[in-house]
Formats: sequence, structure tokens, C-alpha cells
Amino acid sequence: MAEKTAPRPIDPRFDLNRFLPTTAKEVEMRGWEELDVILFSGDAYVDHPSFGAAVIGRTLEAMGLRVAIVPQPNWRDDLRDFRKLGKPRLFFGVSAGAMDSMVNHYTAARRLRHDDAYTPGGRHGARPDYPTIVYSDILKRLYPDVPVIAGGIEASLRRLSHYDYWQDKLRPSILADCRADMLIYGMGEQAVSEIARRLQSGEKIGEILDVPQTVMRLNPSQPLPEGTIELHPFKACQADKRKQAENFKHIEVESNRMAGAPLAQLTGDKRILVNPMYPPLTTEQVDATFDLPYTRLPHPRYKGKEIPAYNMIRHSVCMHRGCFGGCAFCTISAHQGKFIASRSKESILREAKQVTQMHDFKGYISDLGGPSANMYGMQGFDRSKCARCTRPSCLHPQPCPNLNNDHRPLLEVYHAVDALPEVKKSFIGSGVRYDLSMTPHPDPKVCRANEQYNRELIARHVSGRLKVAPEHTSDHVLQVMRKPSFKLFGEFKKIFDRVNREEGLNQQLIPYFISSHPGCHAEDMAELAATTKQLDFHLEQVQDFTPTPMTVATEIYYTGVHPYTLEPIYIAVTPAQKQEQRQFFFWYERDMRPQIIASLRRMHRADLIDKLYGRTYTPQHPQAGRPQGRRKPRR
Repeated sequence: MAEKTAPRPIDPRFDLNRFLPTTAKEVEMRGWEELDVILFSGDAYVDHPSFGAAVIGRTLEAMGLRVAIVPQPNWRDDLRDFRKLGKPRLFFGVSAGAMDSMVNHYTAARRLRHDDAYTPGGRHGARPDYPTIVYSDILKRLYPDVPVIAGGIEASLRRLSHYDYWQDKLRPSILADCRADMLIYGMGEQAVSEIARRLQSGEKIGEILDVPQTVMRLNPSQPLPEGTIELHPFKACQADKRKQAENFKHIEVESNRMAGAPLAQLTGDKRILVNPMYPPLTTEQVDATFDLPYTRLPHPRYKGKEIPAYNMIRHSVCMHRGCFGGCAFCTISAHQGKFIASRSKESILREAKQVTQMHDFKGYISDLGGPSANMYGMQGFDRSKCARCTRPSCLHPQPCPNLNNDHRPLLEVYHAVDALPEVKKSFIGSGVRYDLSMTPHPDPKVCRANEQYNRELIARHVSGRLKVAPEHTSDHVLQVMRKPSFKLFGEFKKIFDRVNREEGLNQQLIPYFISSHPGCHAEDMAELAATTKQLDFHLEQVQDFTPTPMTVATEIYYTGVHPYTLEPIYIAVTPAQKQEQRQFFFWYERDMRPQIIASLRRMHRADLIDKLYGRTYTPQHPQAGRPQGRRKPRR
């Protein structure tokens, strides 16, 4: 009798039991007859700590709950994706995904994008506009008695009245536009765990009113928590943009405080209540989130199809959450908070070792980073001062004297990861705040360590190109952006060039810039072109300002005034105004030259024509001014 051969081991990349279930068959494989929570996501399911649905799913799983994920459900057919798992015992969770759907779908010119980085194959069209609204409405139609809880970036940043650039109008809290019972904003592990516990204990969703980082509808007659700040009603904001600007100042200040106040806004016949954020996570709490049993892989259902967003981060390690930069155009602090919550070195090393065991790892960690790569482990010298602080930025208009910008803990992590035998090199792919590493520290030892950080960053952790974000060259535009003077970028460029010379390297410094930001005139962009030409930059990483919900810059764009001063600020609004600014990024393109020269004539800036195209230019010879000598190749 022939001996039985042992079954071939399952490749862990395709072992369905290692992932949260996504189909009825996978639920059955677990032996489950009922689910506790079902999550619907606008993104593909990637079981990785950079993907929100995976984090929430694994967090609930760690509580002993039976959790499934339905990624990118079809909302246009007979809704079988919404029916296939039945109804859960506790609640449905709904998220548009890791990006606001309108940013995901449309360019700054409101043109439809033709790809989606969070979909297999980069295919466009796998999610609707405003999935938070669409998914919630479908689930409430099918299962009216099951609580629906919305979360994710789209819901988080639309939690109160906000300007929607794509519809060009003020919209109310997304909770007023969709049928979800509750909204969780920010990083939701603590809130979703508390809500799940209370639903398990028998509480009704409508009775859970005091969980931090939650948003709910109240009847106007219901009492508000003590200390609640009542914002101008939505209707009043529609009638008077200055009232919306005044509201936003409260929204930003309270979201950046260590212990903020509740906010309430009358919207239609309901009052939207926003509970304050949880305190910043402790190191132990952050470790617990990142140490959950992620496979770090896309679900096997995708059969090896590439997911562009995953490819970018598959060999990366996130070391902390939060950002205290406070940039006017950025939403990180509105979602993750201003205070930094850092992982332990041991937790980071555990994940780095996991990365080295991946089947396609070649020895290179693509990023040891975070929202701002070099804020790891940083906080105030005196935390009691931080607890009283209402500044939206610890770096603007000047670095806070209470900020401890010691980069030594970060260097220790870099050294520990680089010491792993499987790691040939680790790169820093996240944005670096060079103003943070260049800010003086009262301790000379720390100053030397920060200088060493800049040297090691440039010499050891750059994959040929270091990307930084000065954003503009004009000081008055940078003031609106809450960014440091461009002179500081010049100082950093000197350090970069010197280290490259001393180390025998030939690396590039790639600056990011934004056009059409509030406060920026076409003349500012013309001067940006001349300044960057002088520095021998041919700009690549550029973008036109896109107003996104929950930023100071967007409020200025919509209201025309700064929320903190109510003073008017210039805004480029029309397509022609935006194009006139954007063209200066590409002054070196021959096709752009005639229209750039025409713009500079209108500004009476012949001096800039000379700086860009040489002194041979004359009005009678519009083609003159072409750079002499060898031409640079066109992009």
C-alpha cells in the first residue's frame, strides 16, 4: 500500500486563514455562524498597518470579536456585496478609504483621474464619489435596525461644515448628509473599541454620547456637555462666509489641544456634537496597534495584481503618529493630532525584522518615517505647558522654546535597524522637516547630534534623491502657509551639497513647491521661477493648490479671509489665474516661453525676463532671450 504524501504547505501569501474574511466562504472556513462587525471599505483590503480598515479590523479581532471586511463593494448592481455576509451582531463600519474620495477621483483642475492607487491594477471606478454617504445609505436601507458607524479620512475631515471644492459650495457635517448613526474621527482604535464594548454590554447606539473622537446628531433640546463651544449654525455660515471662518478657528484650536472642548453646530433640525480627541497615545498603546498580527500583504483575492499604494509602502516602517508642523494646507494634525505618539525602538525593530522576511525583500527598507519623518520621540520639555497650549504649530511663526528637538532617539533607531544583518540600507522616504533639525537646542550635545542627523540622513539614507518641501520662495506666501523662510532651505542646500562633496556622492535635492496657494500672486510665482533657476533647479515635484476639507488654506480660499485675523487675503480662483501661476514652474519649456514673457510684460517685470531668458531679449524679438550655449533637454 502506497504511503500517503504529506500535503504541501500553503504559501503564507495565499493562506486565507491568515487574513480577515472577505466572503461568506471564508467566514464558513473559520467555523463562524455569525459576525460581530462587518467593515465596508472604499480601498482594496491590504492587511497592513498603513491601511485603516486593516487596523480597525485587527483591533476589533484582538478584542475577541468576529470581524469581516468587504472591500470596494459594488454599489451599482443588485447590491449583493452588501447582502452576502448578512447583518452583524454589533454594527457595520463604513470608510471611504485612506483618501477623501474626491481627492482620489479628481485633479486640482476638477478633471477626472484615470487611476486609483488603492485599487488592484490601479483601476479607476471601484468606488463612488462620497462612499461614506453611499455605503451608509445602502446599509440602512437593507438593515435599518443595525448601527452604522462611519470613519476614515473622508468622514473625519468632513465632521463639521466644510467647503467642498468639487461642488464649489459649503456642505454640512457629513453626518447630516448620510444615514450613519455615528462618526469616528481621527485614528479610531480607541473609540471603536469603546463603542464595541458598550454595544456588547447592551447599550443602544443612540445612548452612547460621551466617547471621545465621536460625532453624533442630537435633538436641539438635548443638553450639551459642560464646556461645549457652540459654533455658528450651518445656515448662518451659508449666509455669511466670515461666520464659517470664525467657526474654523475654534475647530482647529480645539483639535490641536491636548484636552480640547466639545463643539456643537446646529444643522437643519439637528445639532451636530463633536466630542474632543482622546489624549495622545502612550508608547505602549502605539506599540499594541502596530504589533497586531498583520500579514503585511494584499488579500489573496487579488491574485497578485499590483496595488500601487501598497507597492509604495510594502517595505516601509512607520515609527510615529501626529505632526506639530501645522502647515496651512495639511490635514494631518486635524486627523492624527498635533502631539507625537511614538513607538518603542523594540516595536520598530520587530516590524523591521518582519519586513526582512518578506518574499520580495532585497535588503532595502524604503522608509523609516512618519507624517514628518524626523519628529520621532519629540515633545515639550515641560508637558504641562503643552497641555495649556493652543498654538496650531510648534514650528511657526518661530520654533517653540519648549520644543525638545533632540534627534538622538531617532539616530538610535536608524543605527539599530541598519545593524540588522538582512538590511543593506534603510531610506527615509517620508518628508523631512529640515527646519526642525536646524533649530538650535539649549544643550550643545544635542546641537551636535542634530548636525550629525543631517549628515547621516544625507550620506546614508537617501536613495539618490532627497525630497524636501520648502513649498515657496516668497516669505509673505510662506507666512500664510505656516512654513519657514526660504532662506533656511538655502542653508540646508549648502549642508546637502557639502556632505555630498565630502562623501563623494552625486545625489539630488528635490524641492516641492505649490502654486495658487492663498496669498500667492502670479508675480510671486515669477520670482519663484527666477530664484529656483538661480539655484539650478528644473522643478519636478510641483502641484497646484487643491482645497481639501479641514485646512486653514481651504477656509481662506472659500471665505477670502484668514480665520485667525479675519483680514482679506488674495486668492487665485479662476482657471486663468491658476494657469498663469502654474506656468512659471516650467519656465524652461520652450513652448511656455512666449506666454511667460507676455505675463511678465503685463507685470512690468522685465528684470525677471532677463533673469529667466538672458539680456538678449527685446520686445521686438520675442524669440530672443533663449539661453546661450548648450540647450538643456526638454522633459
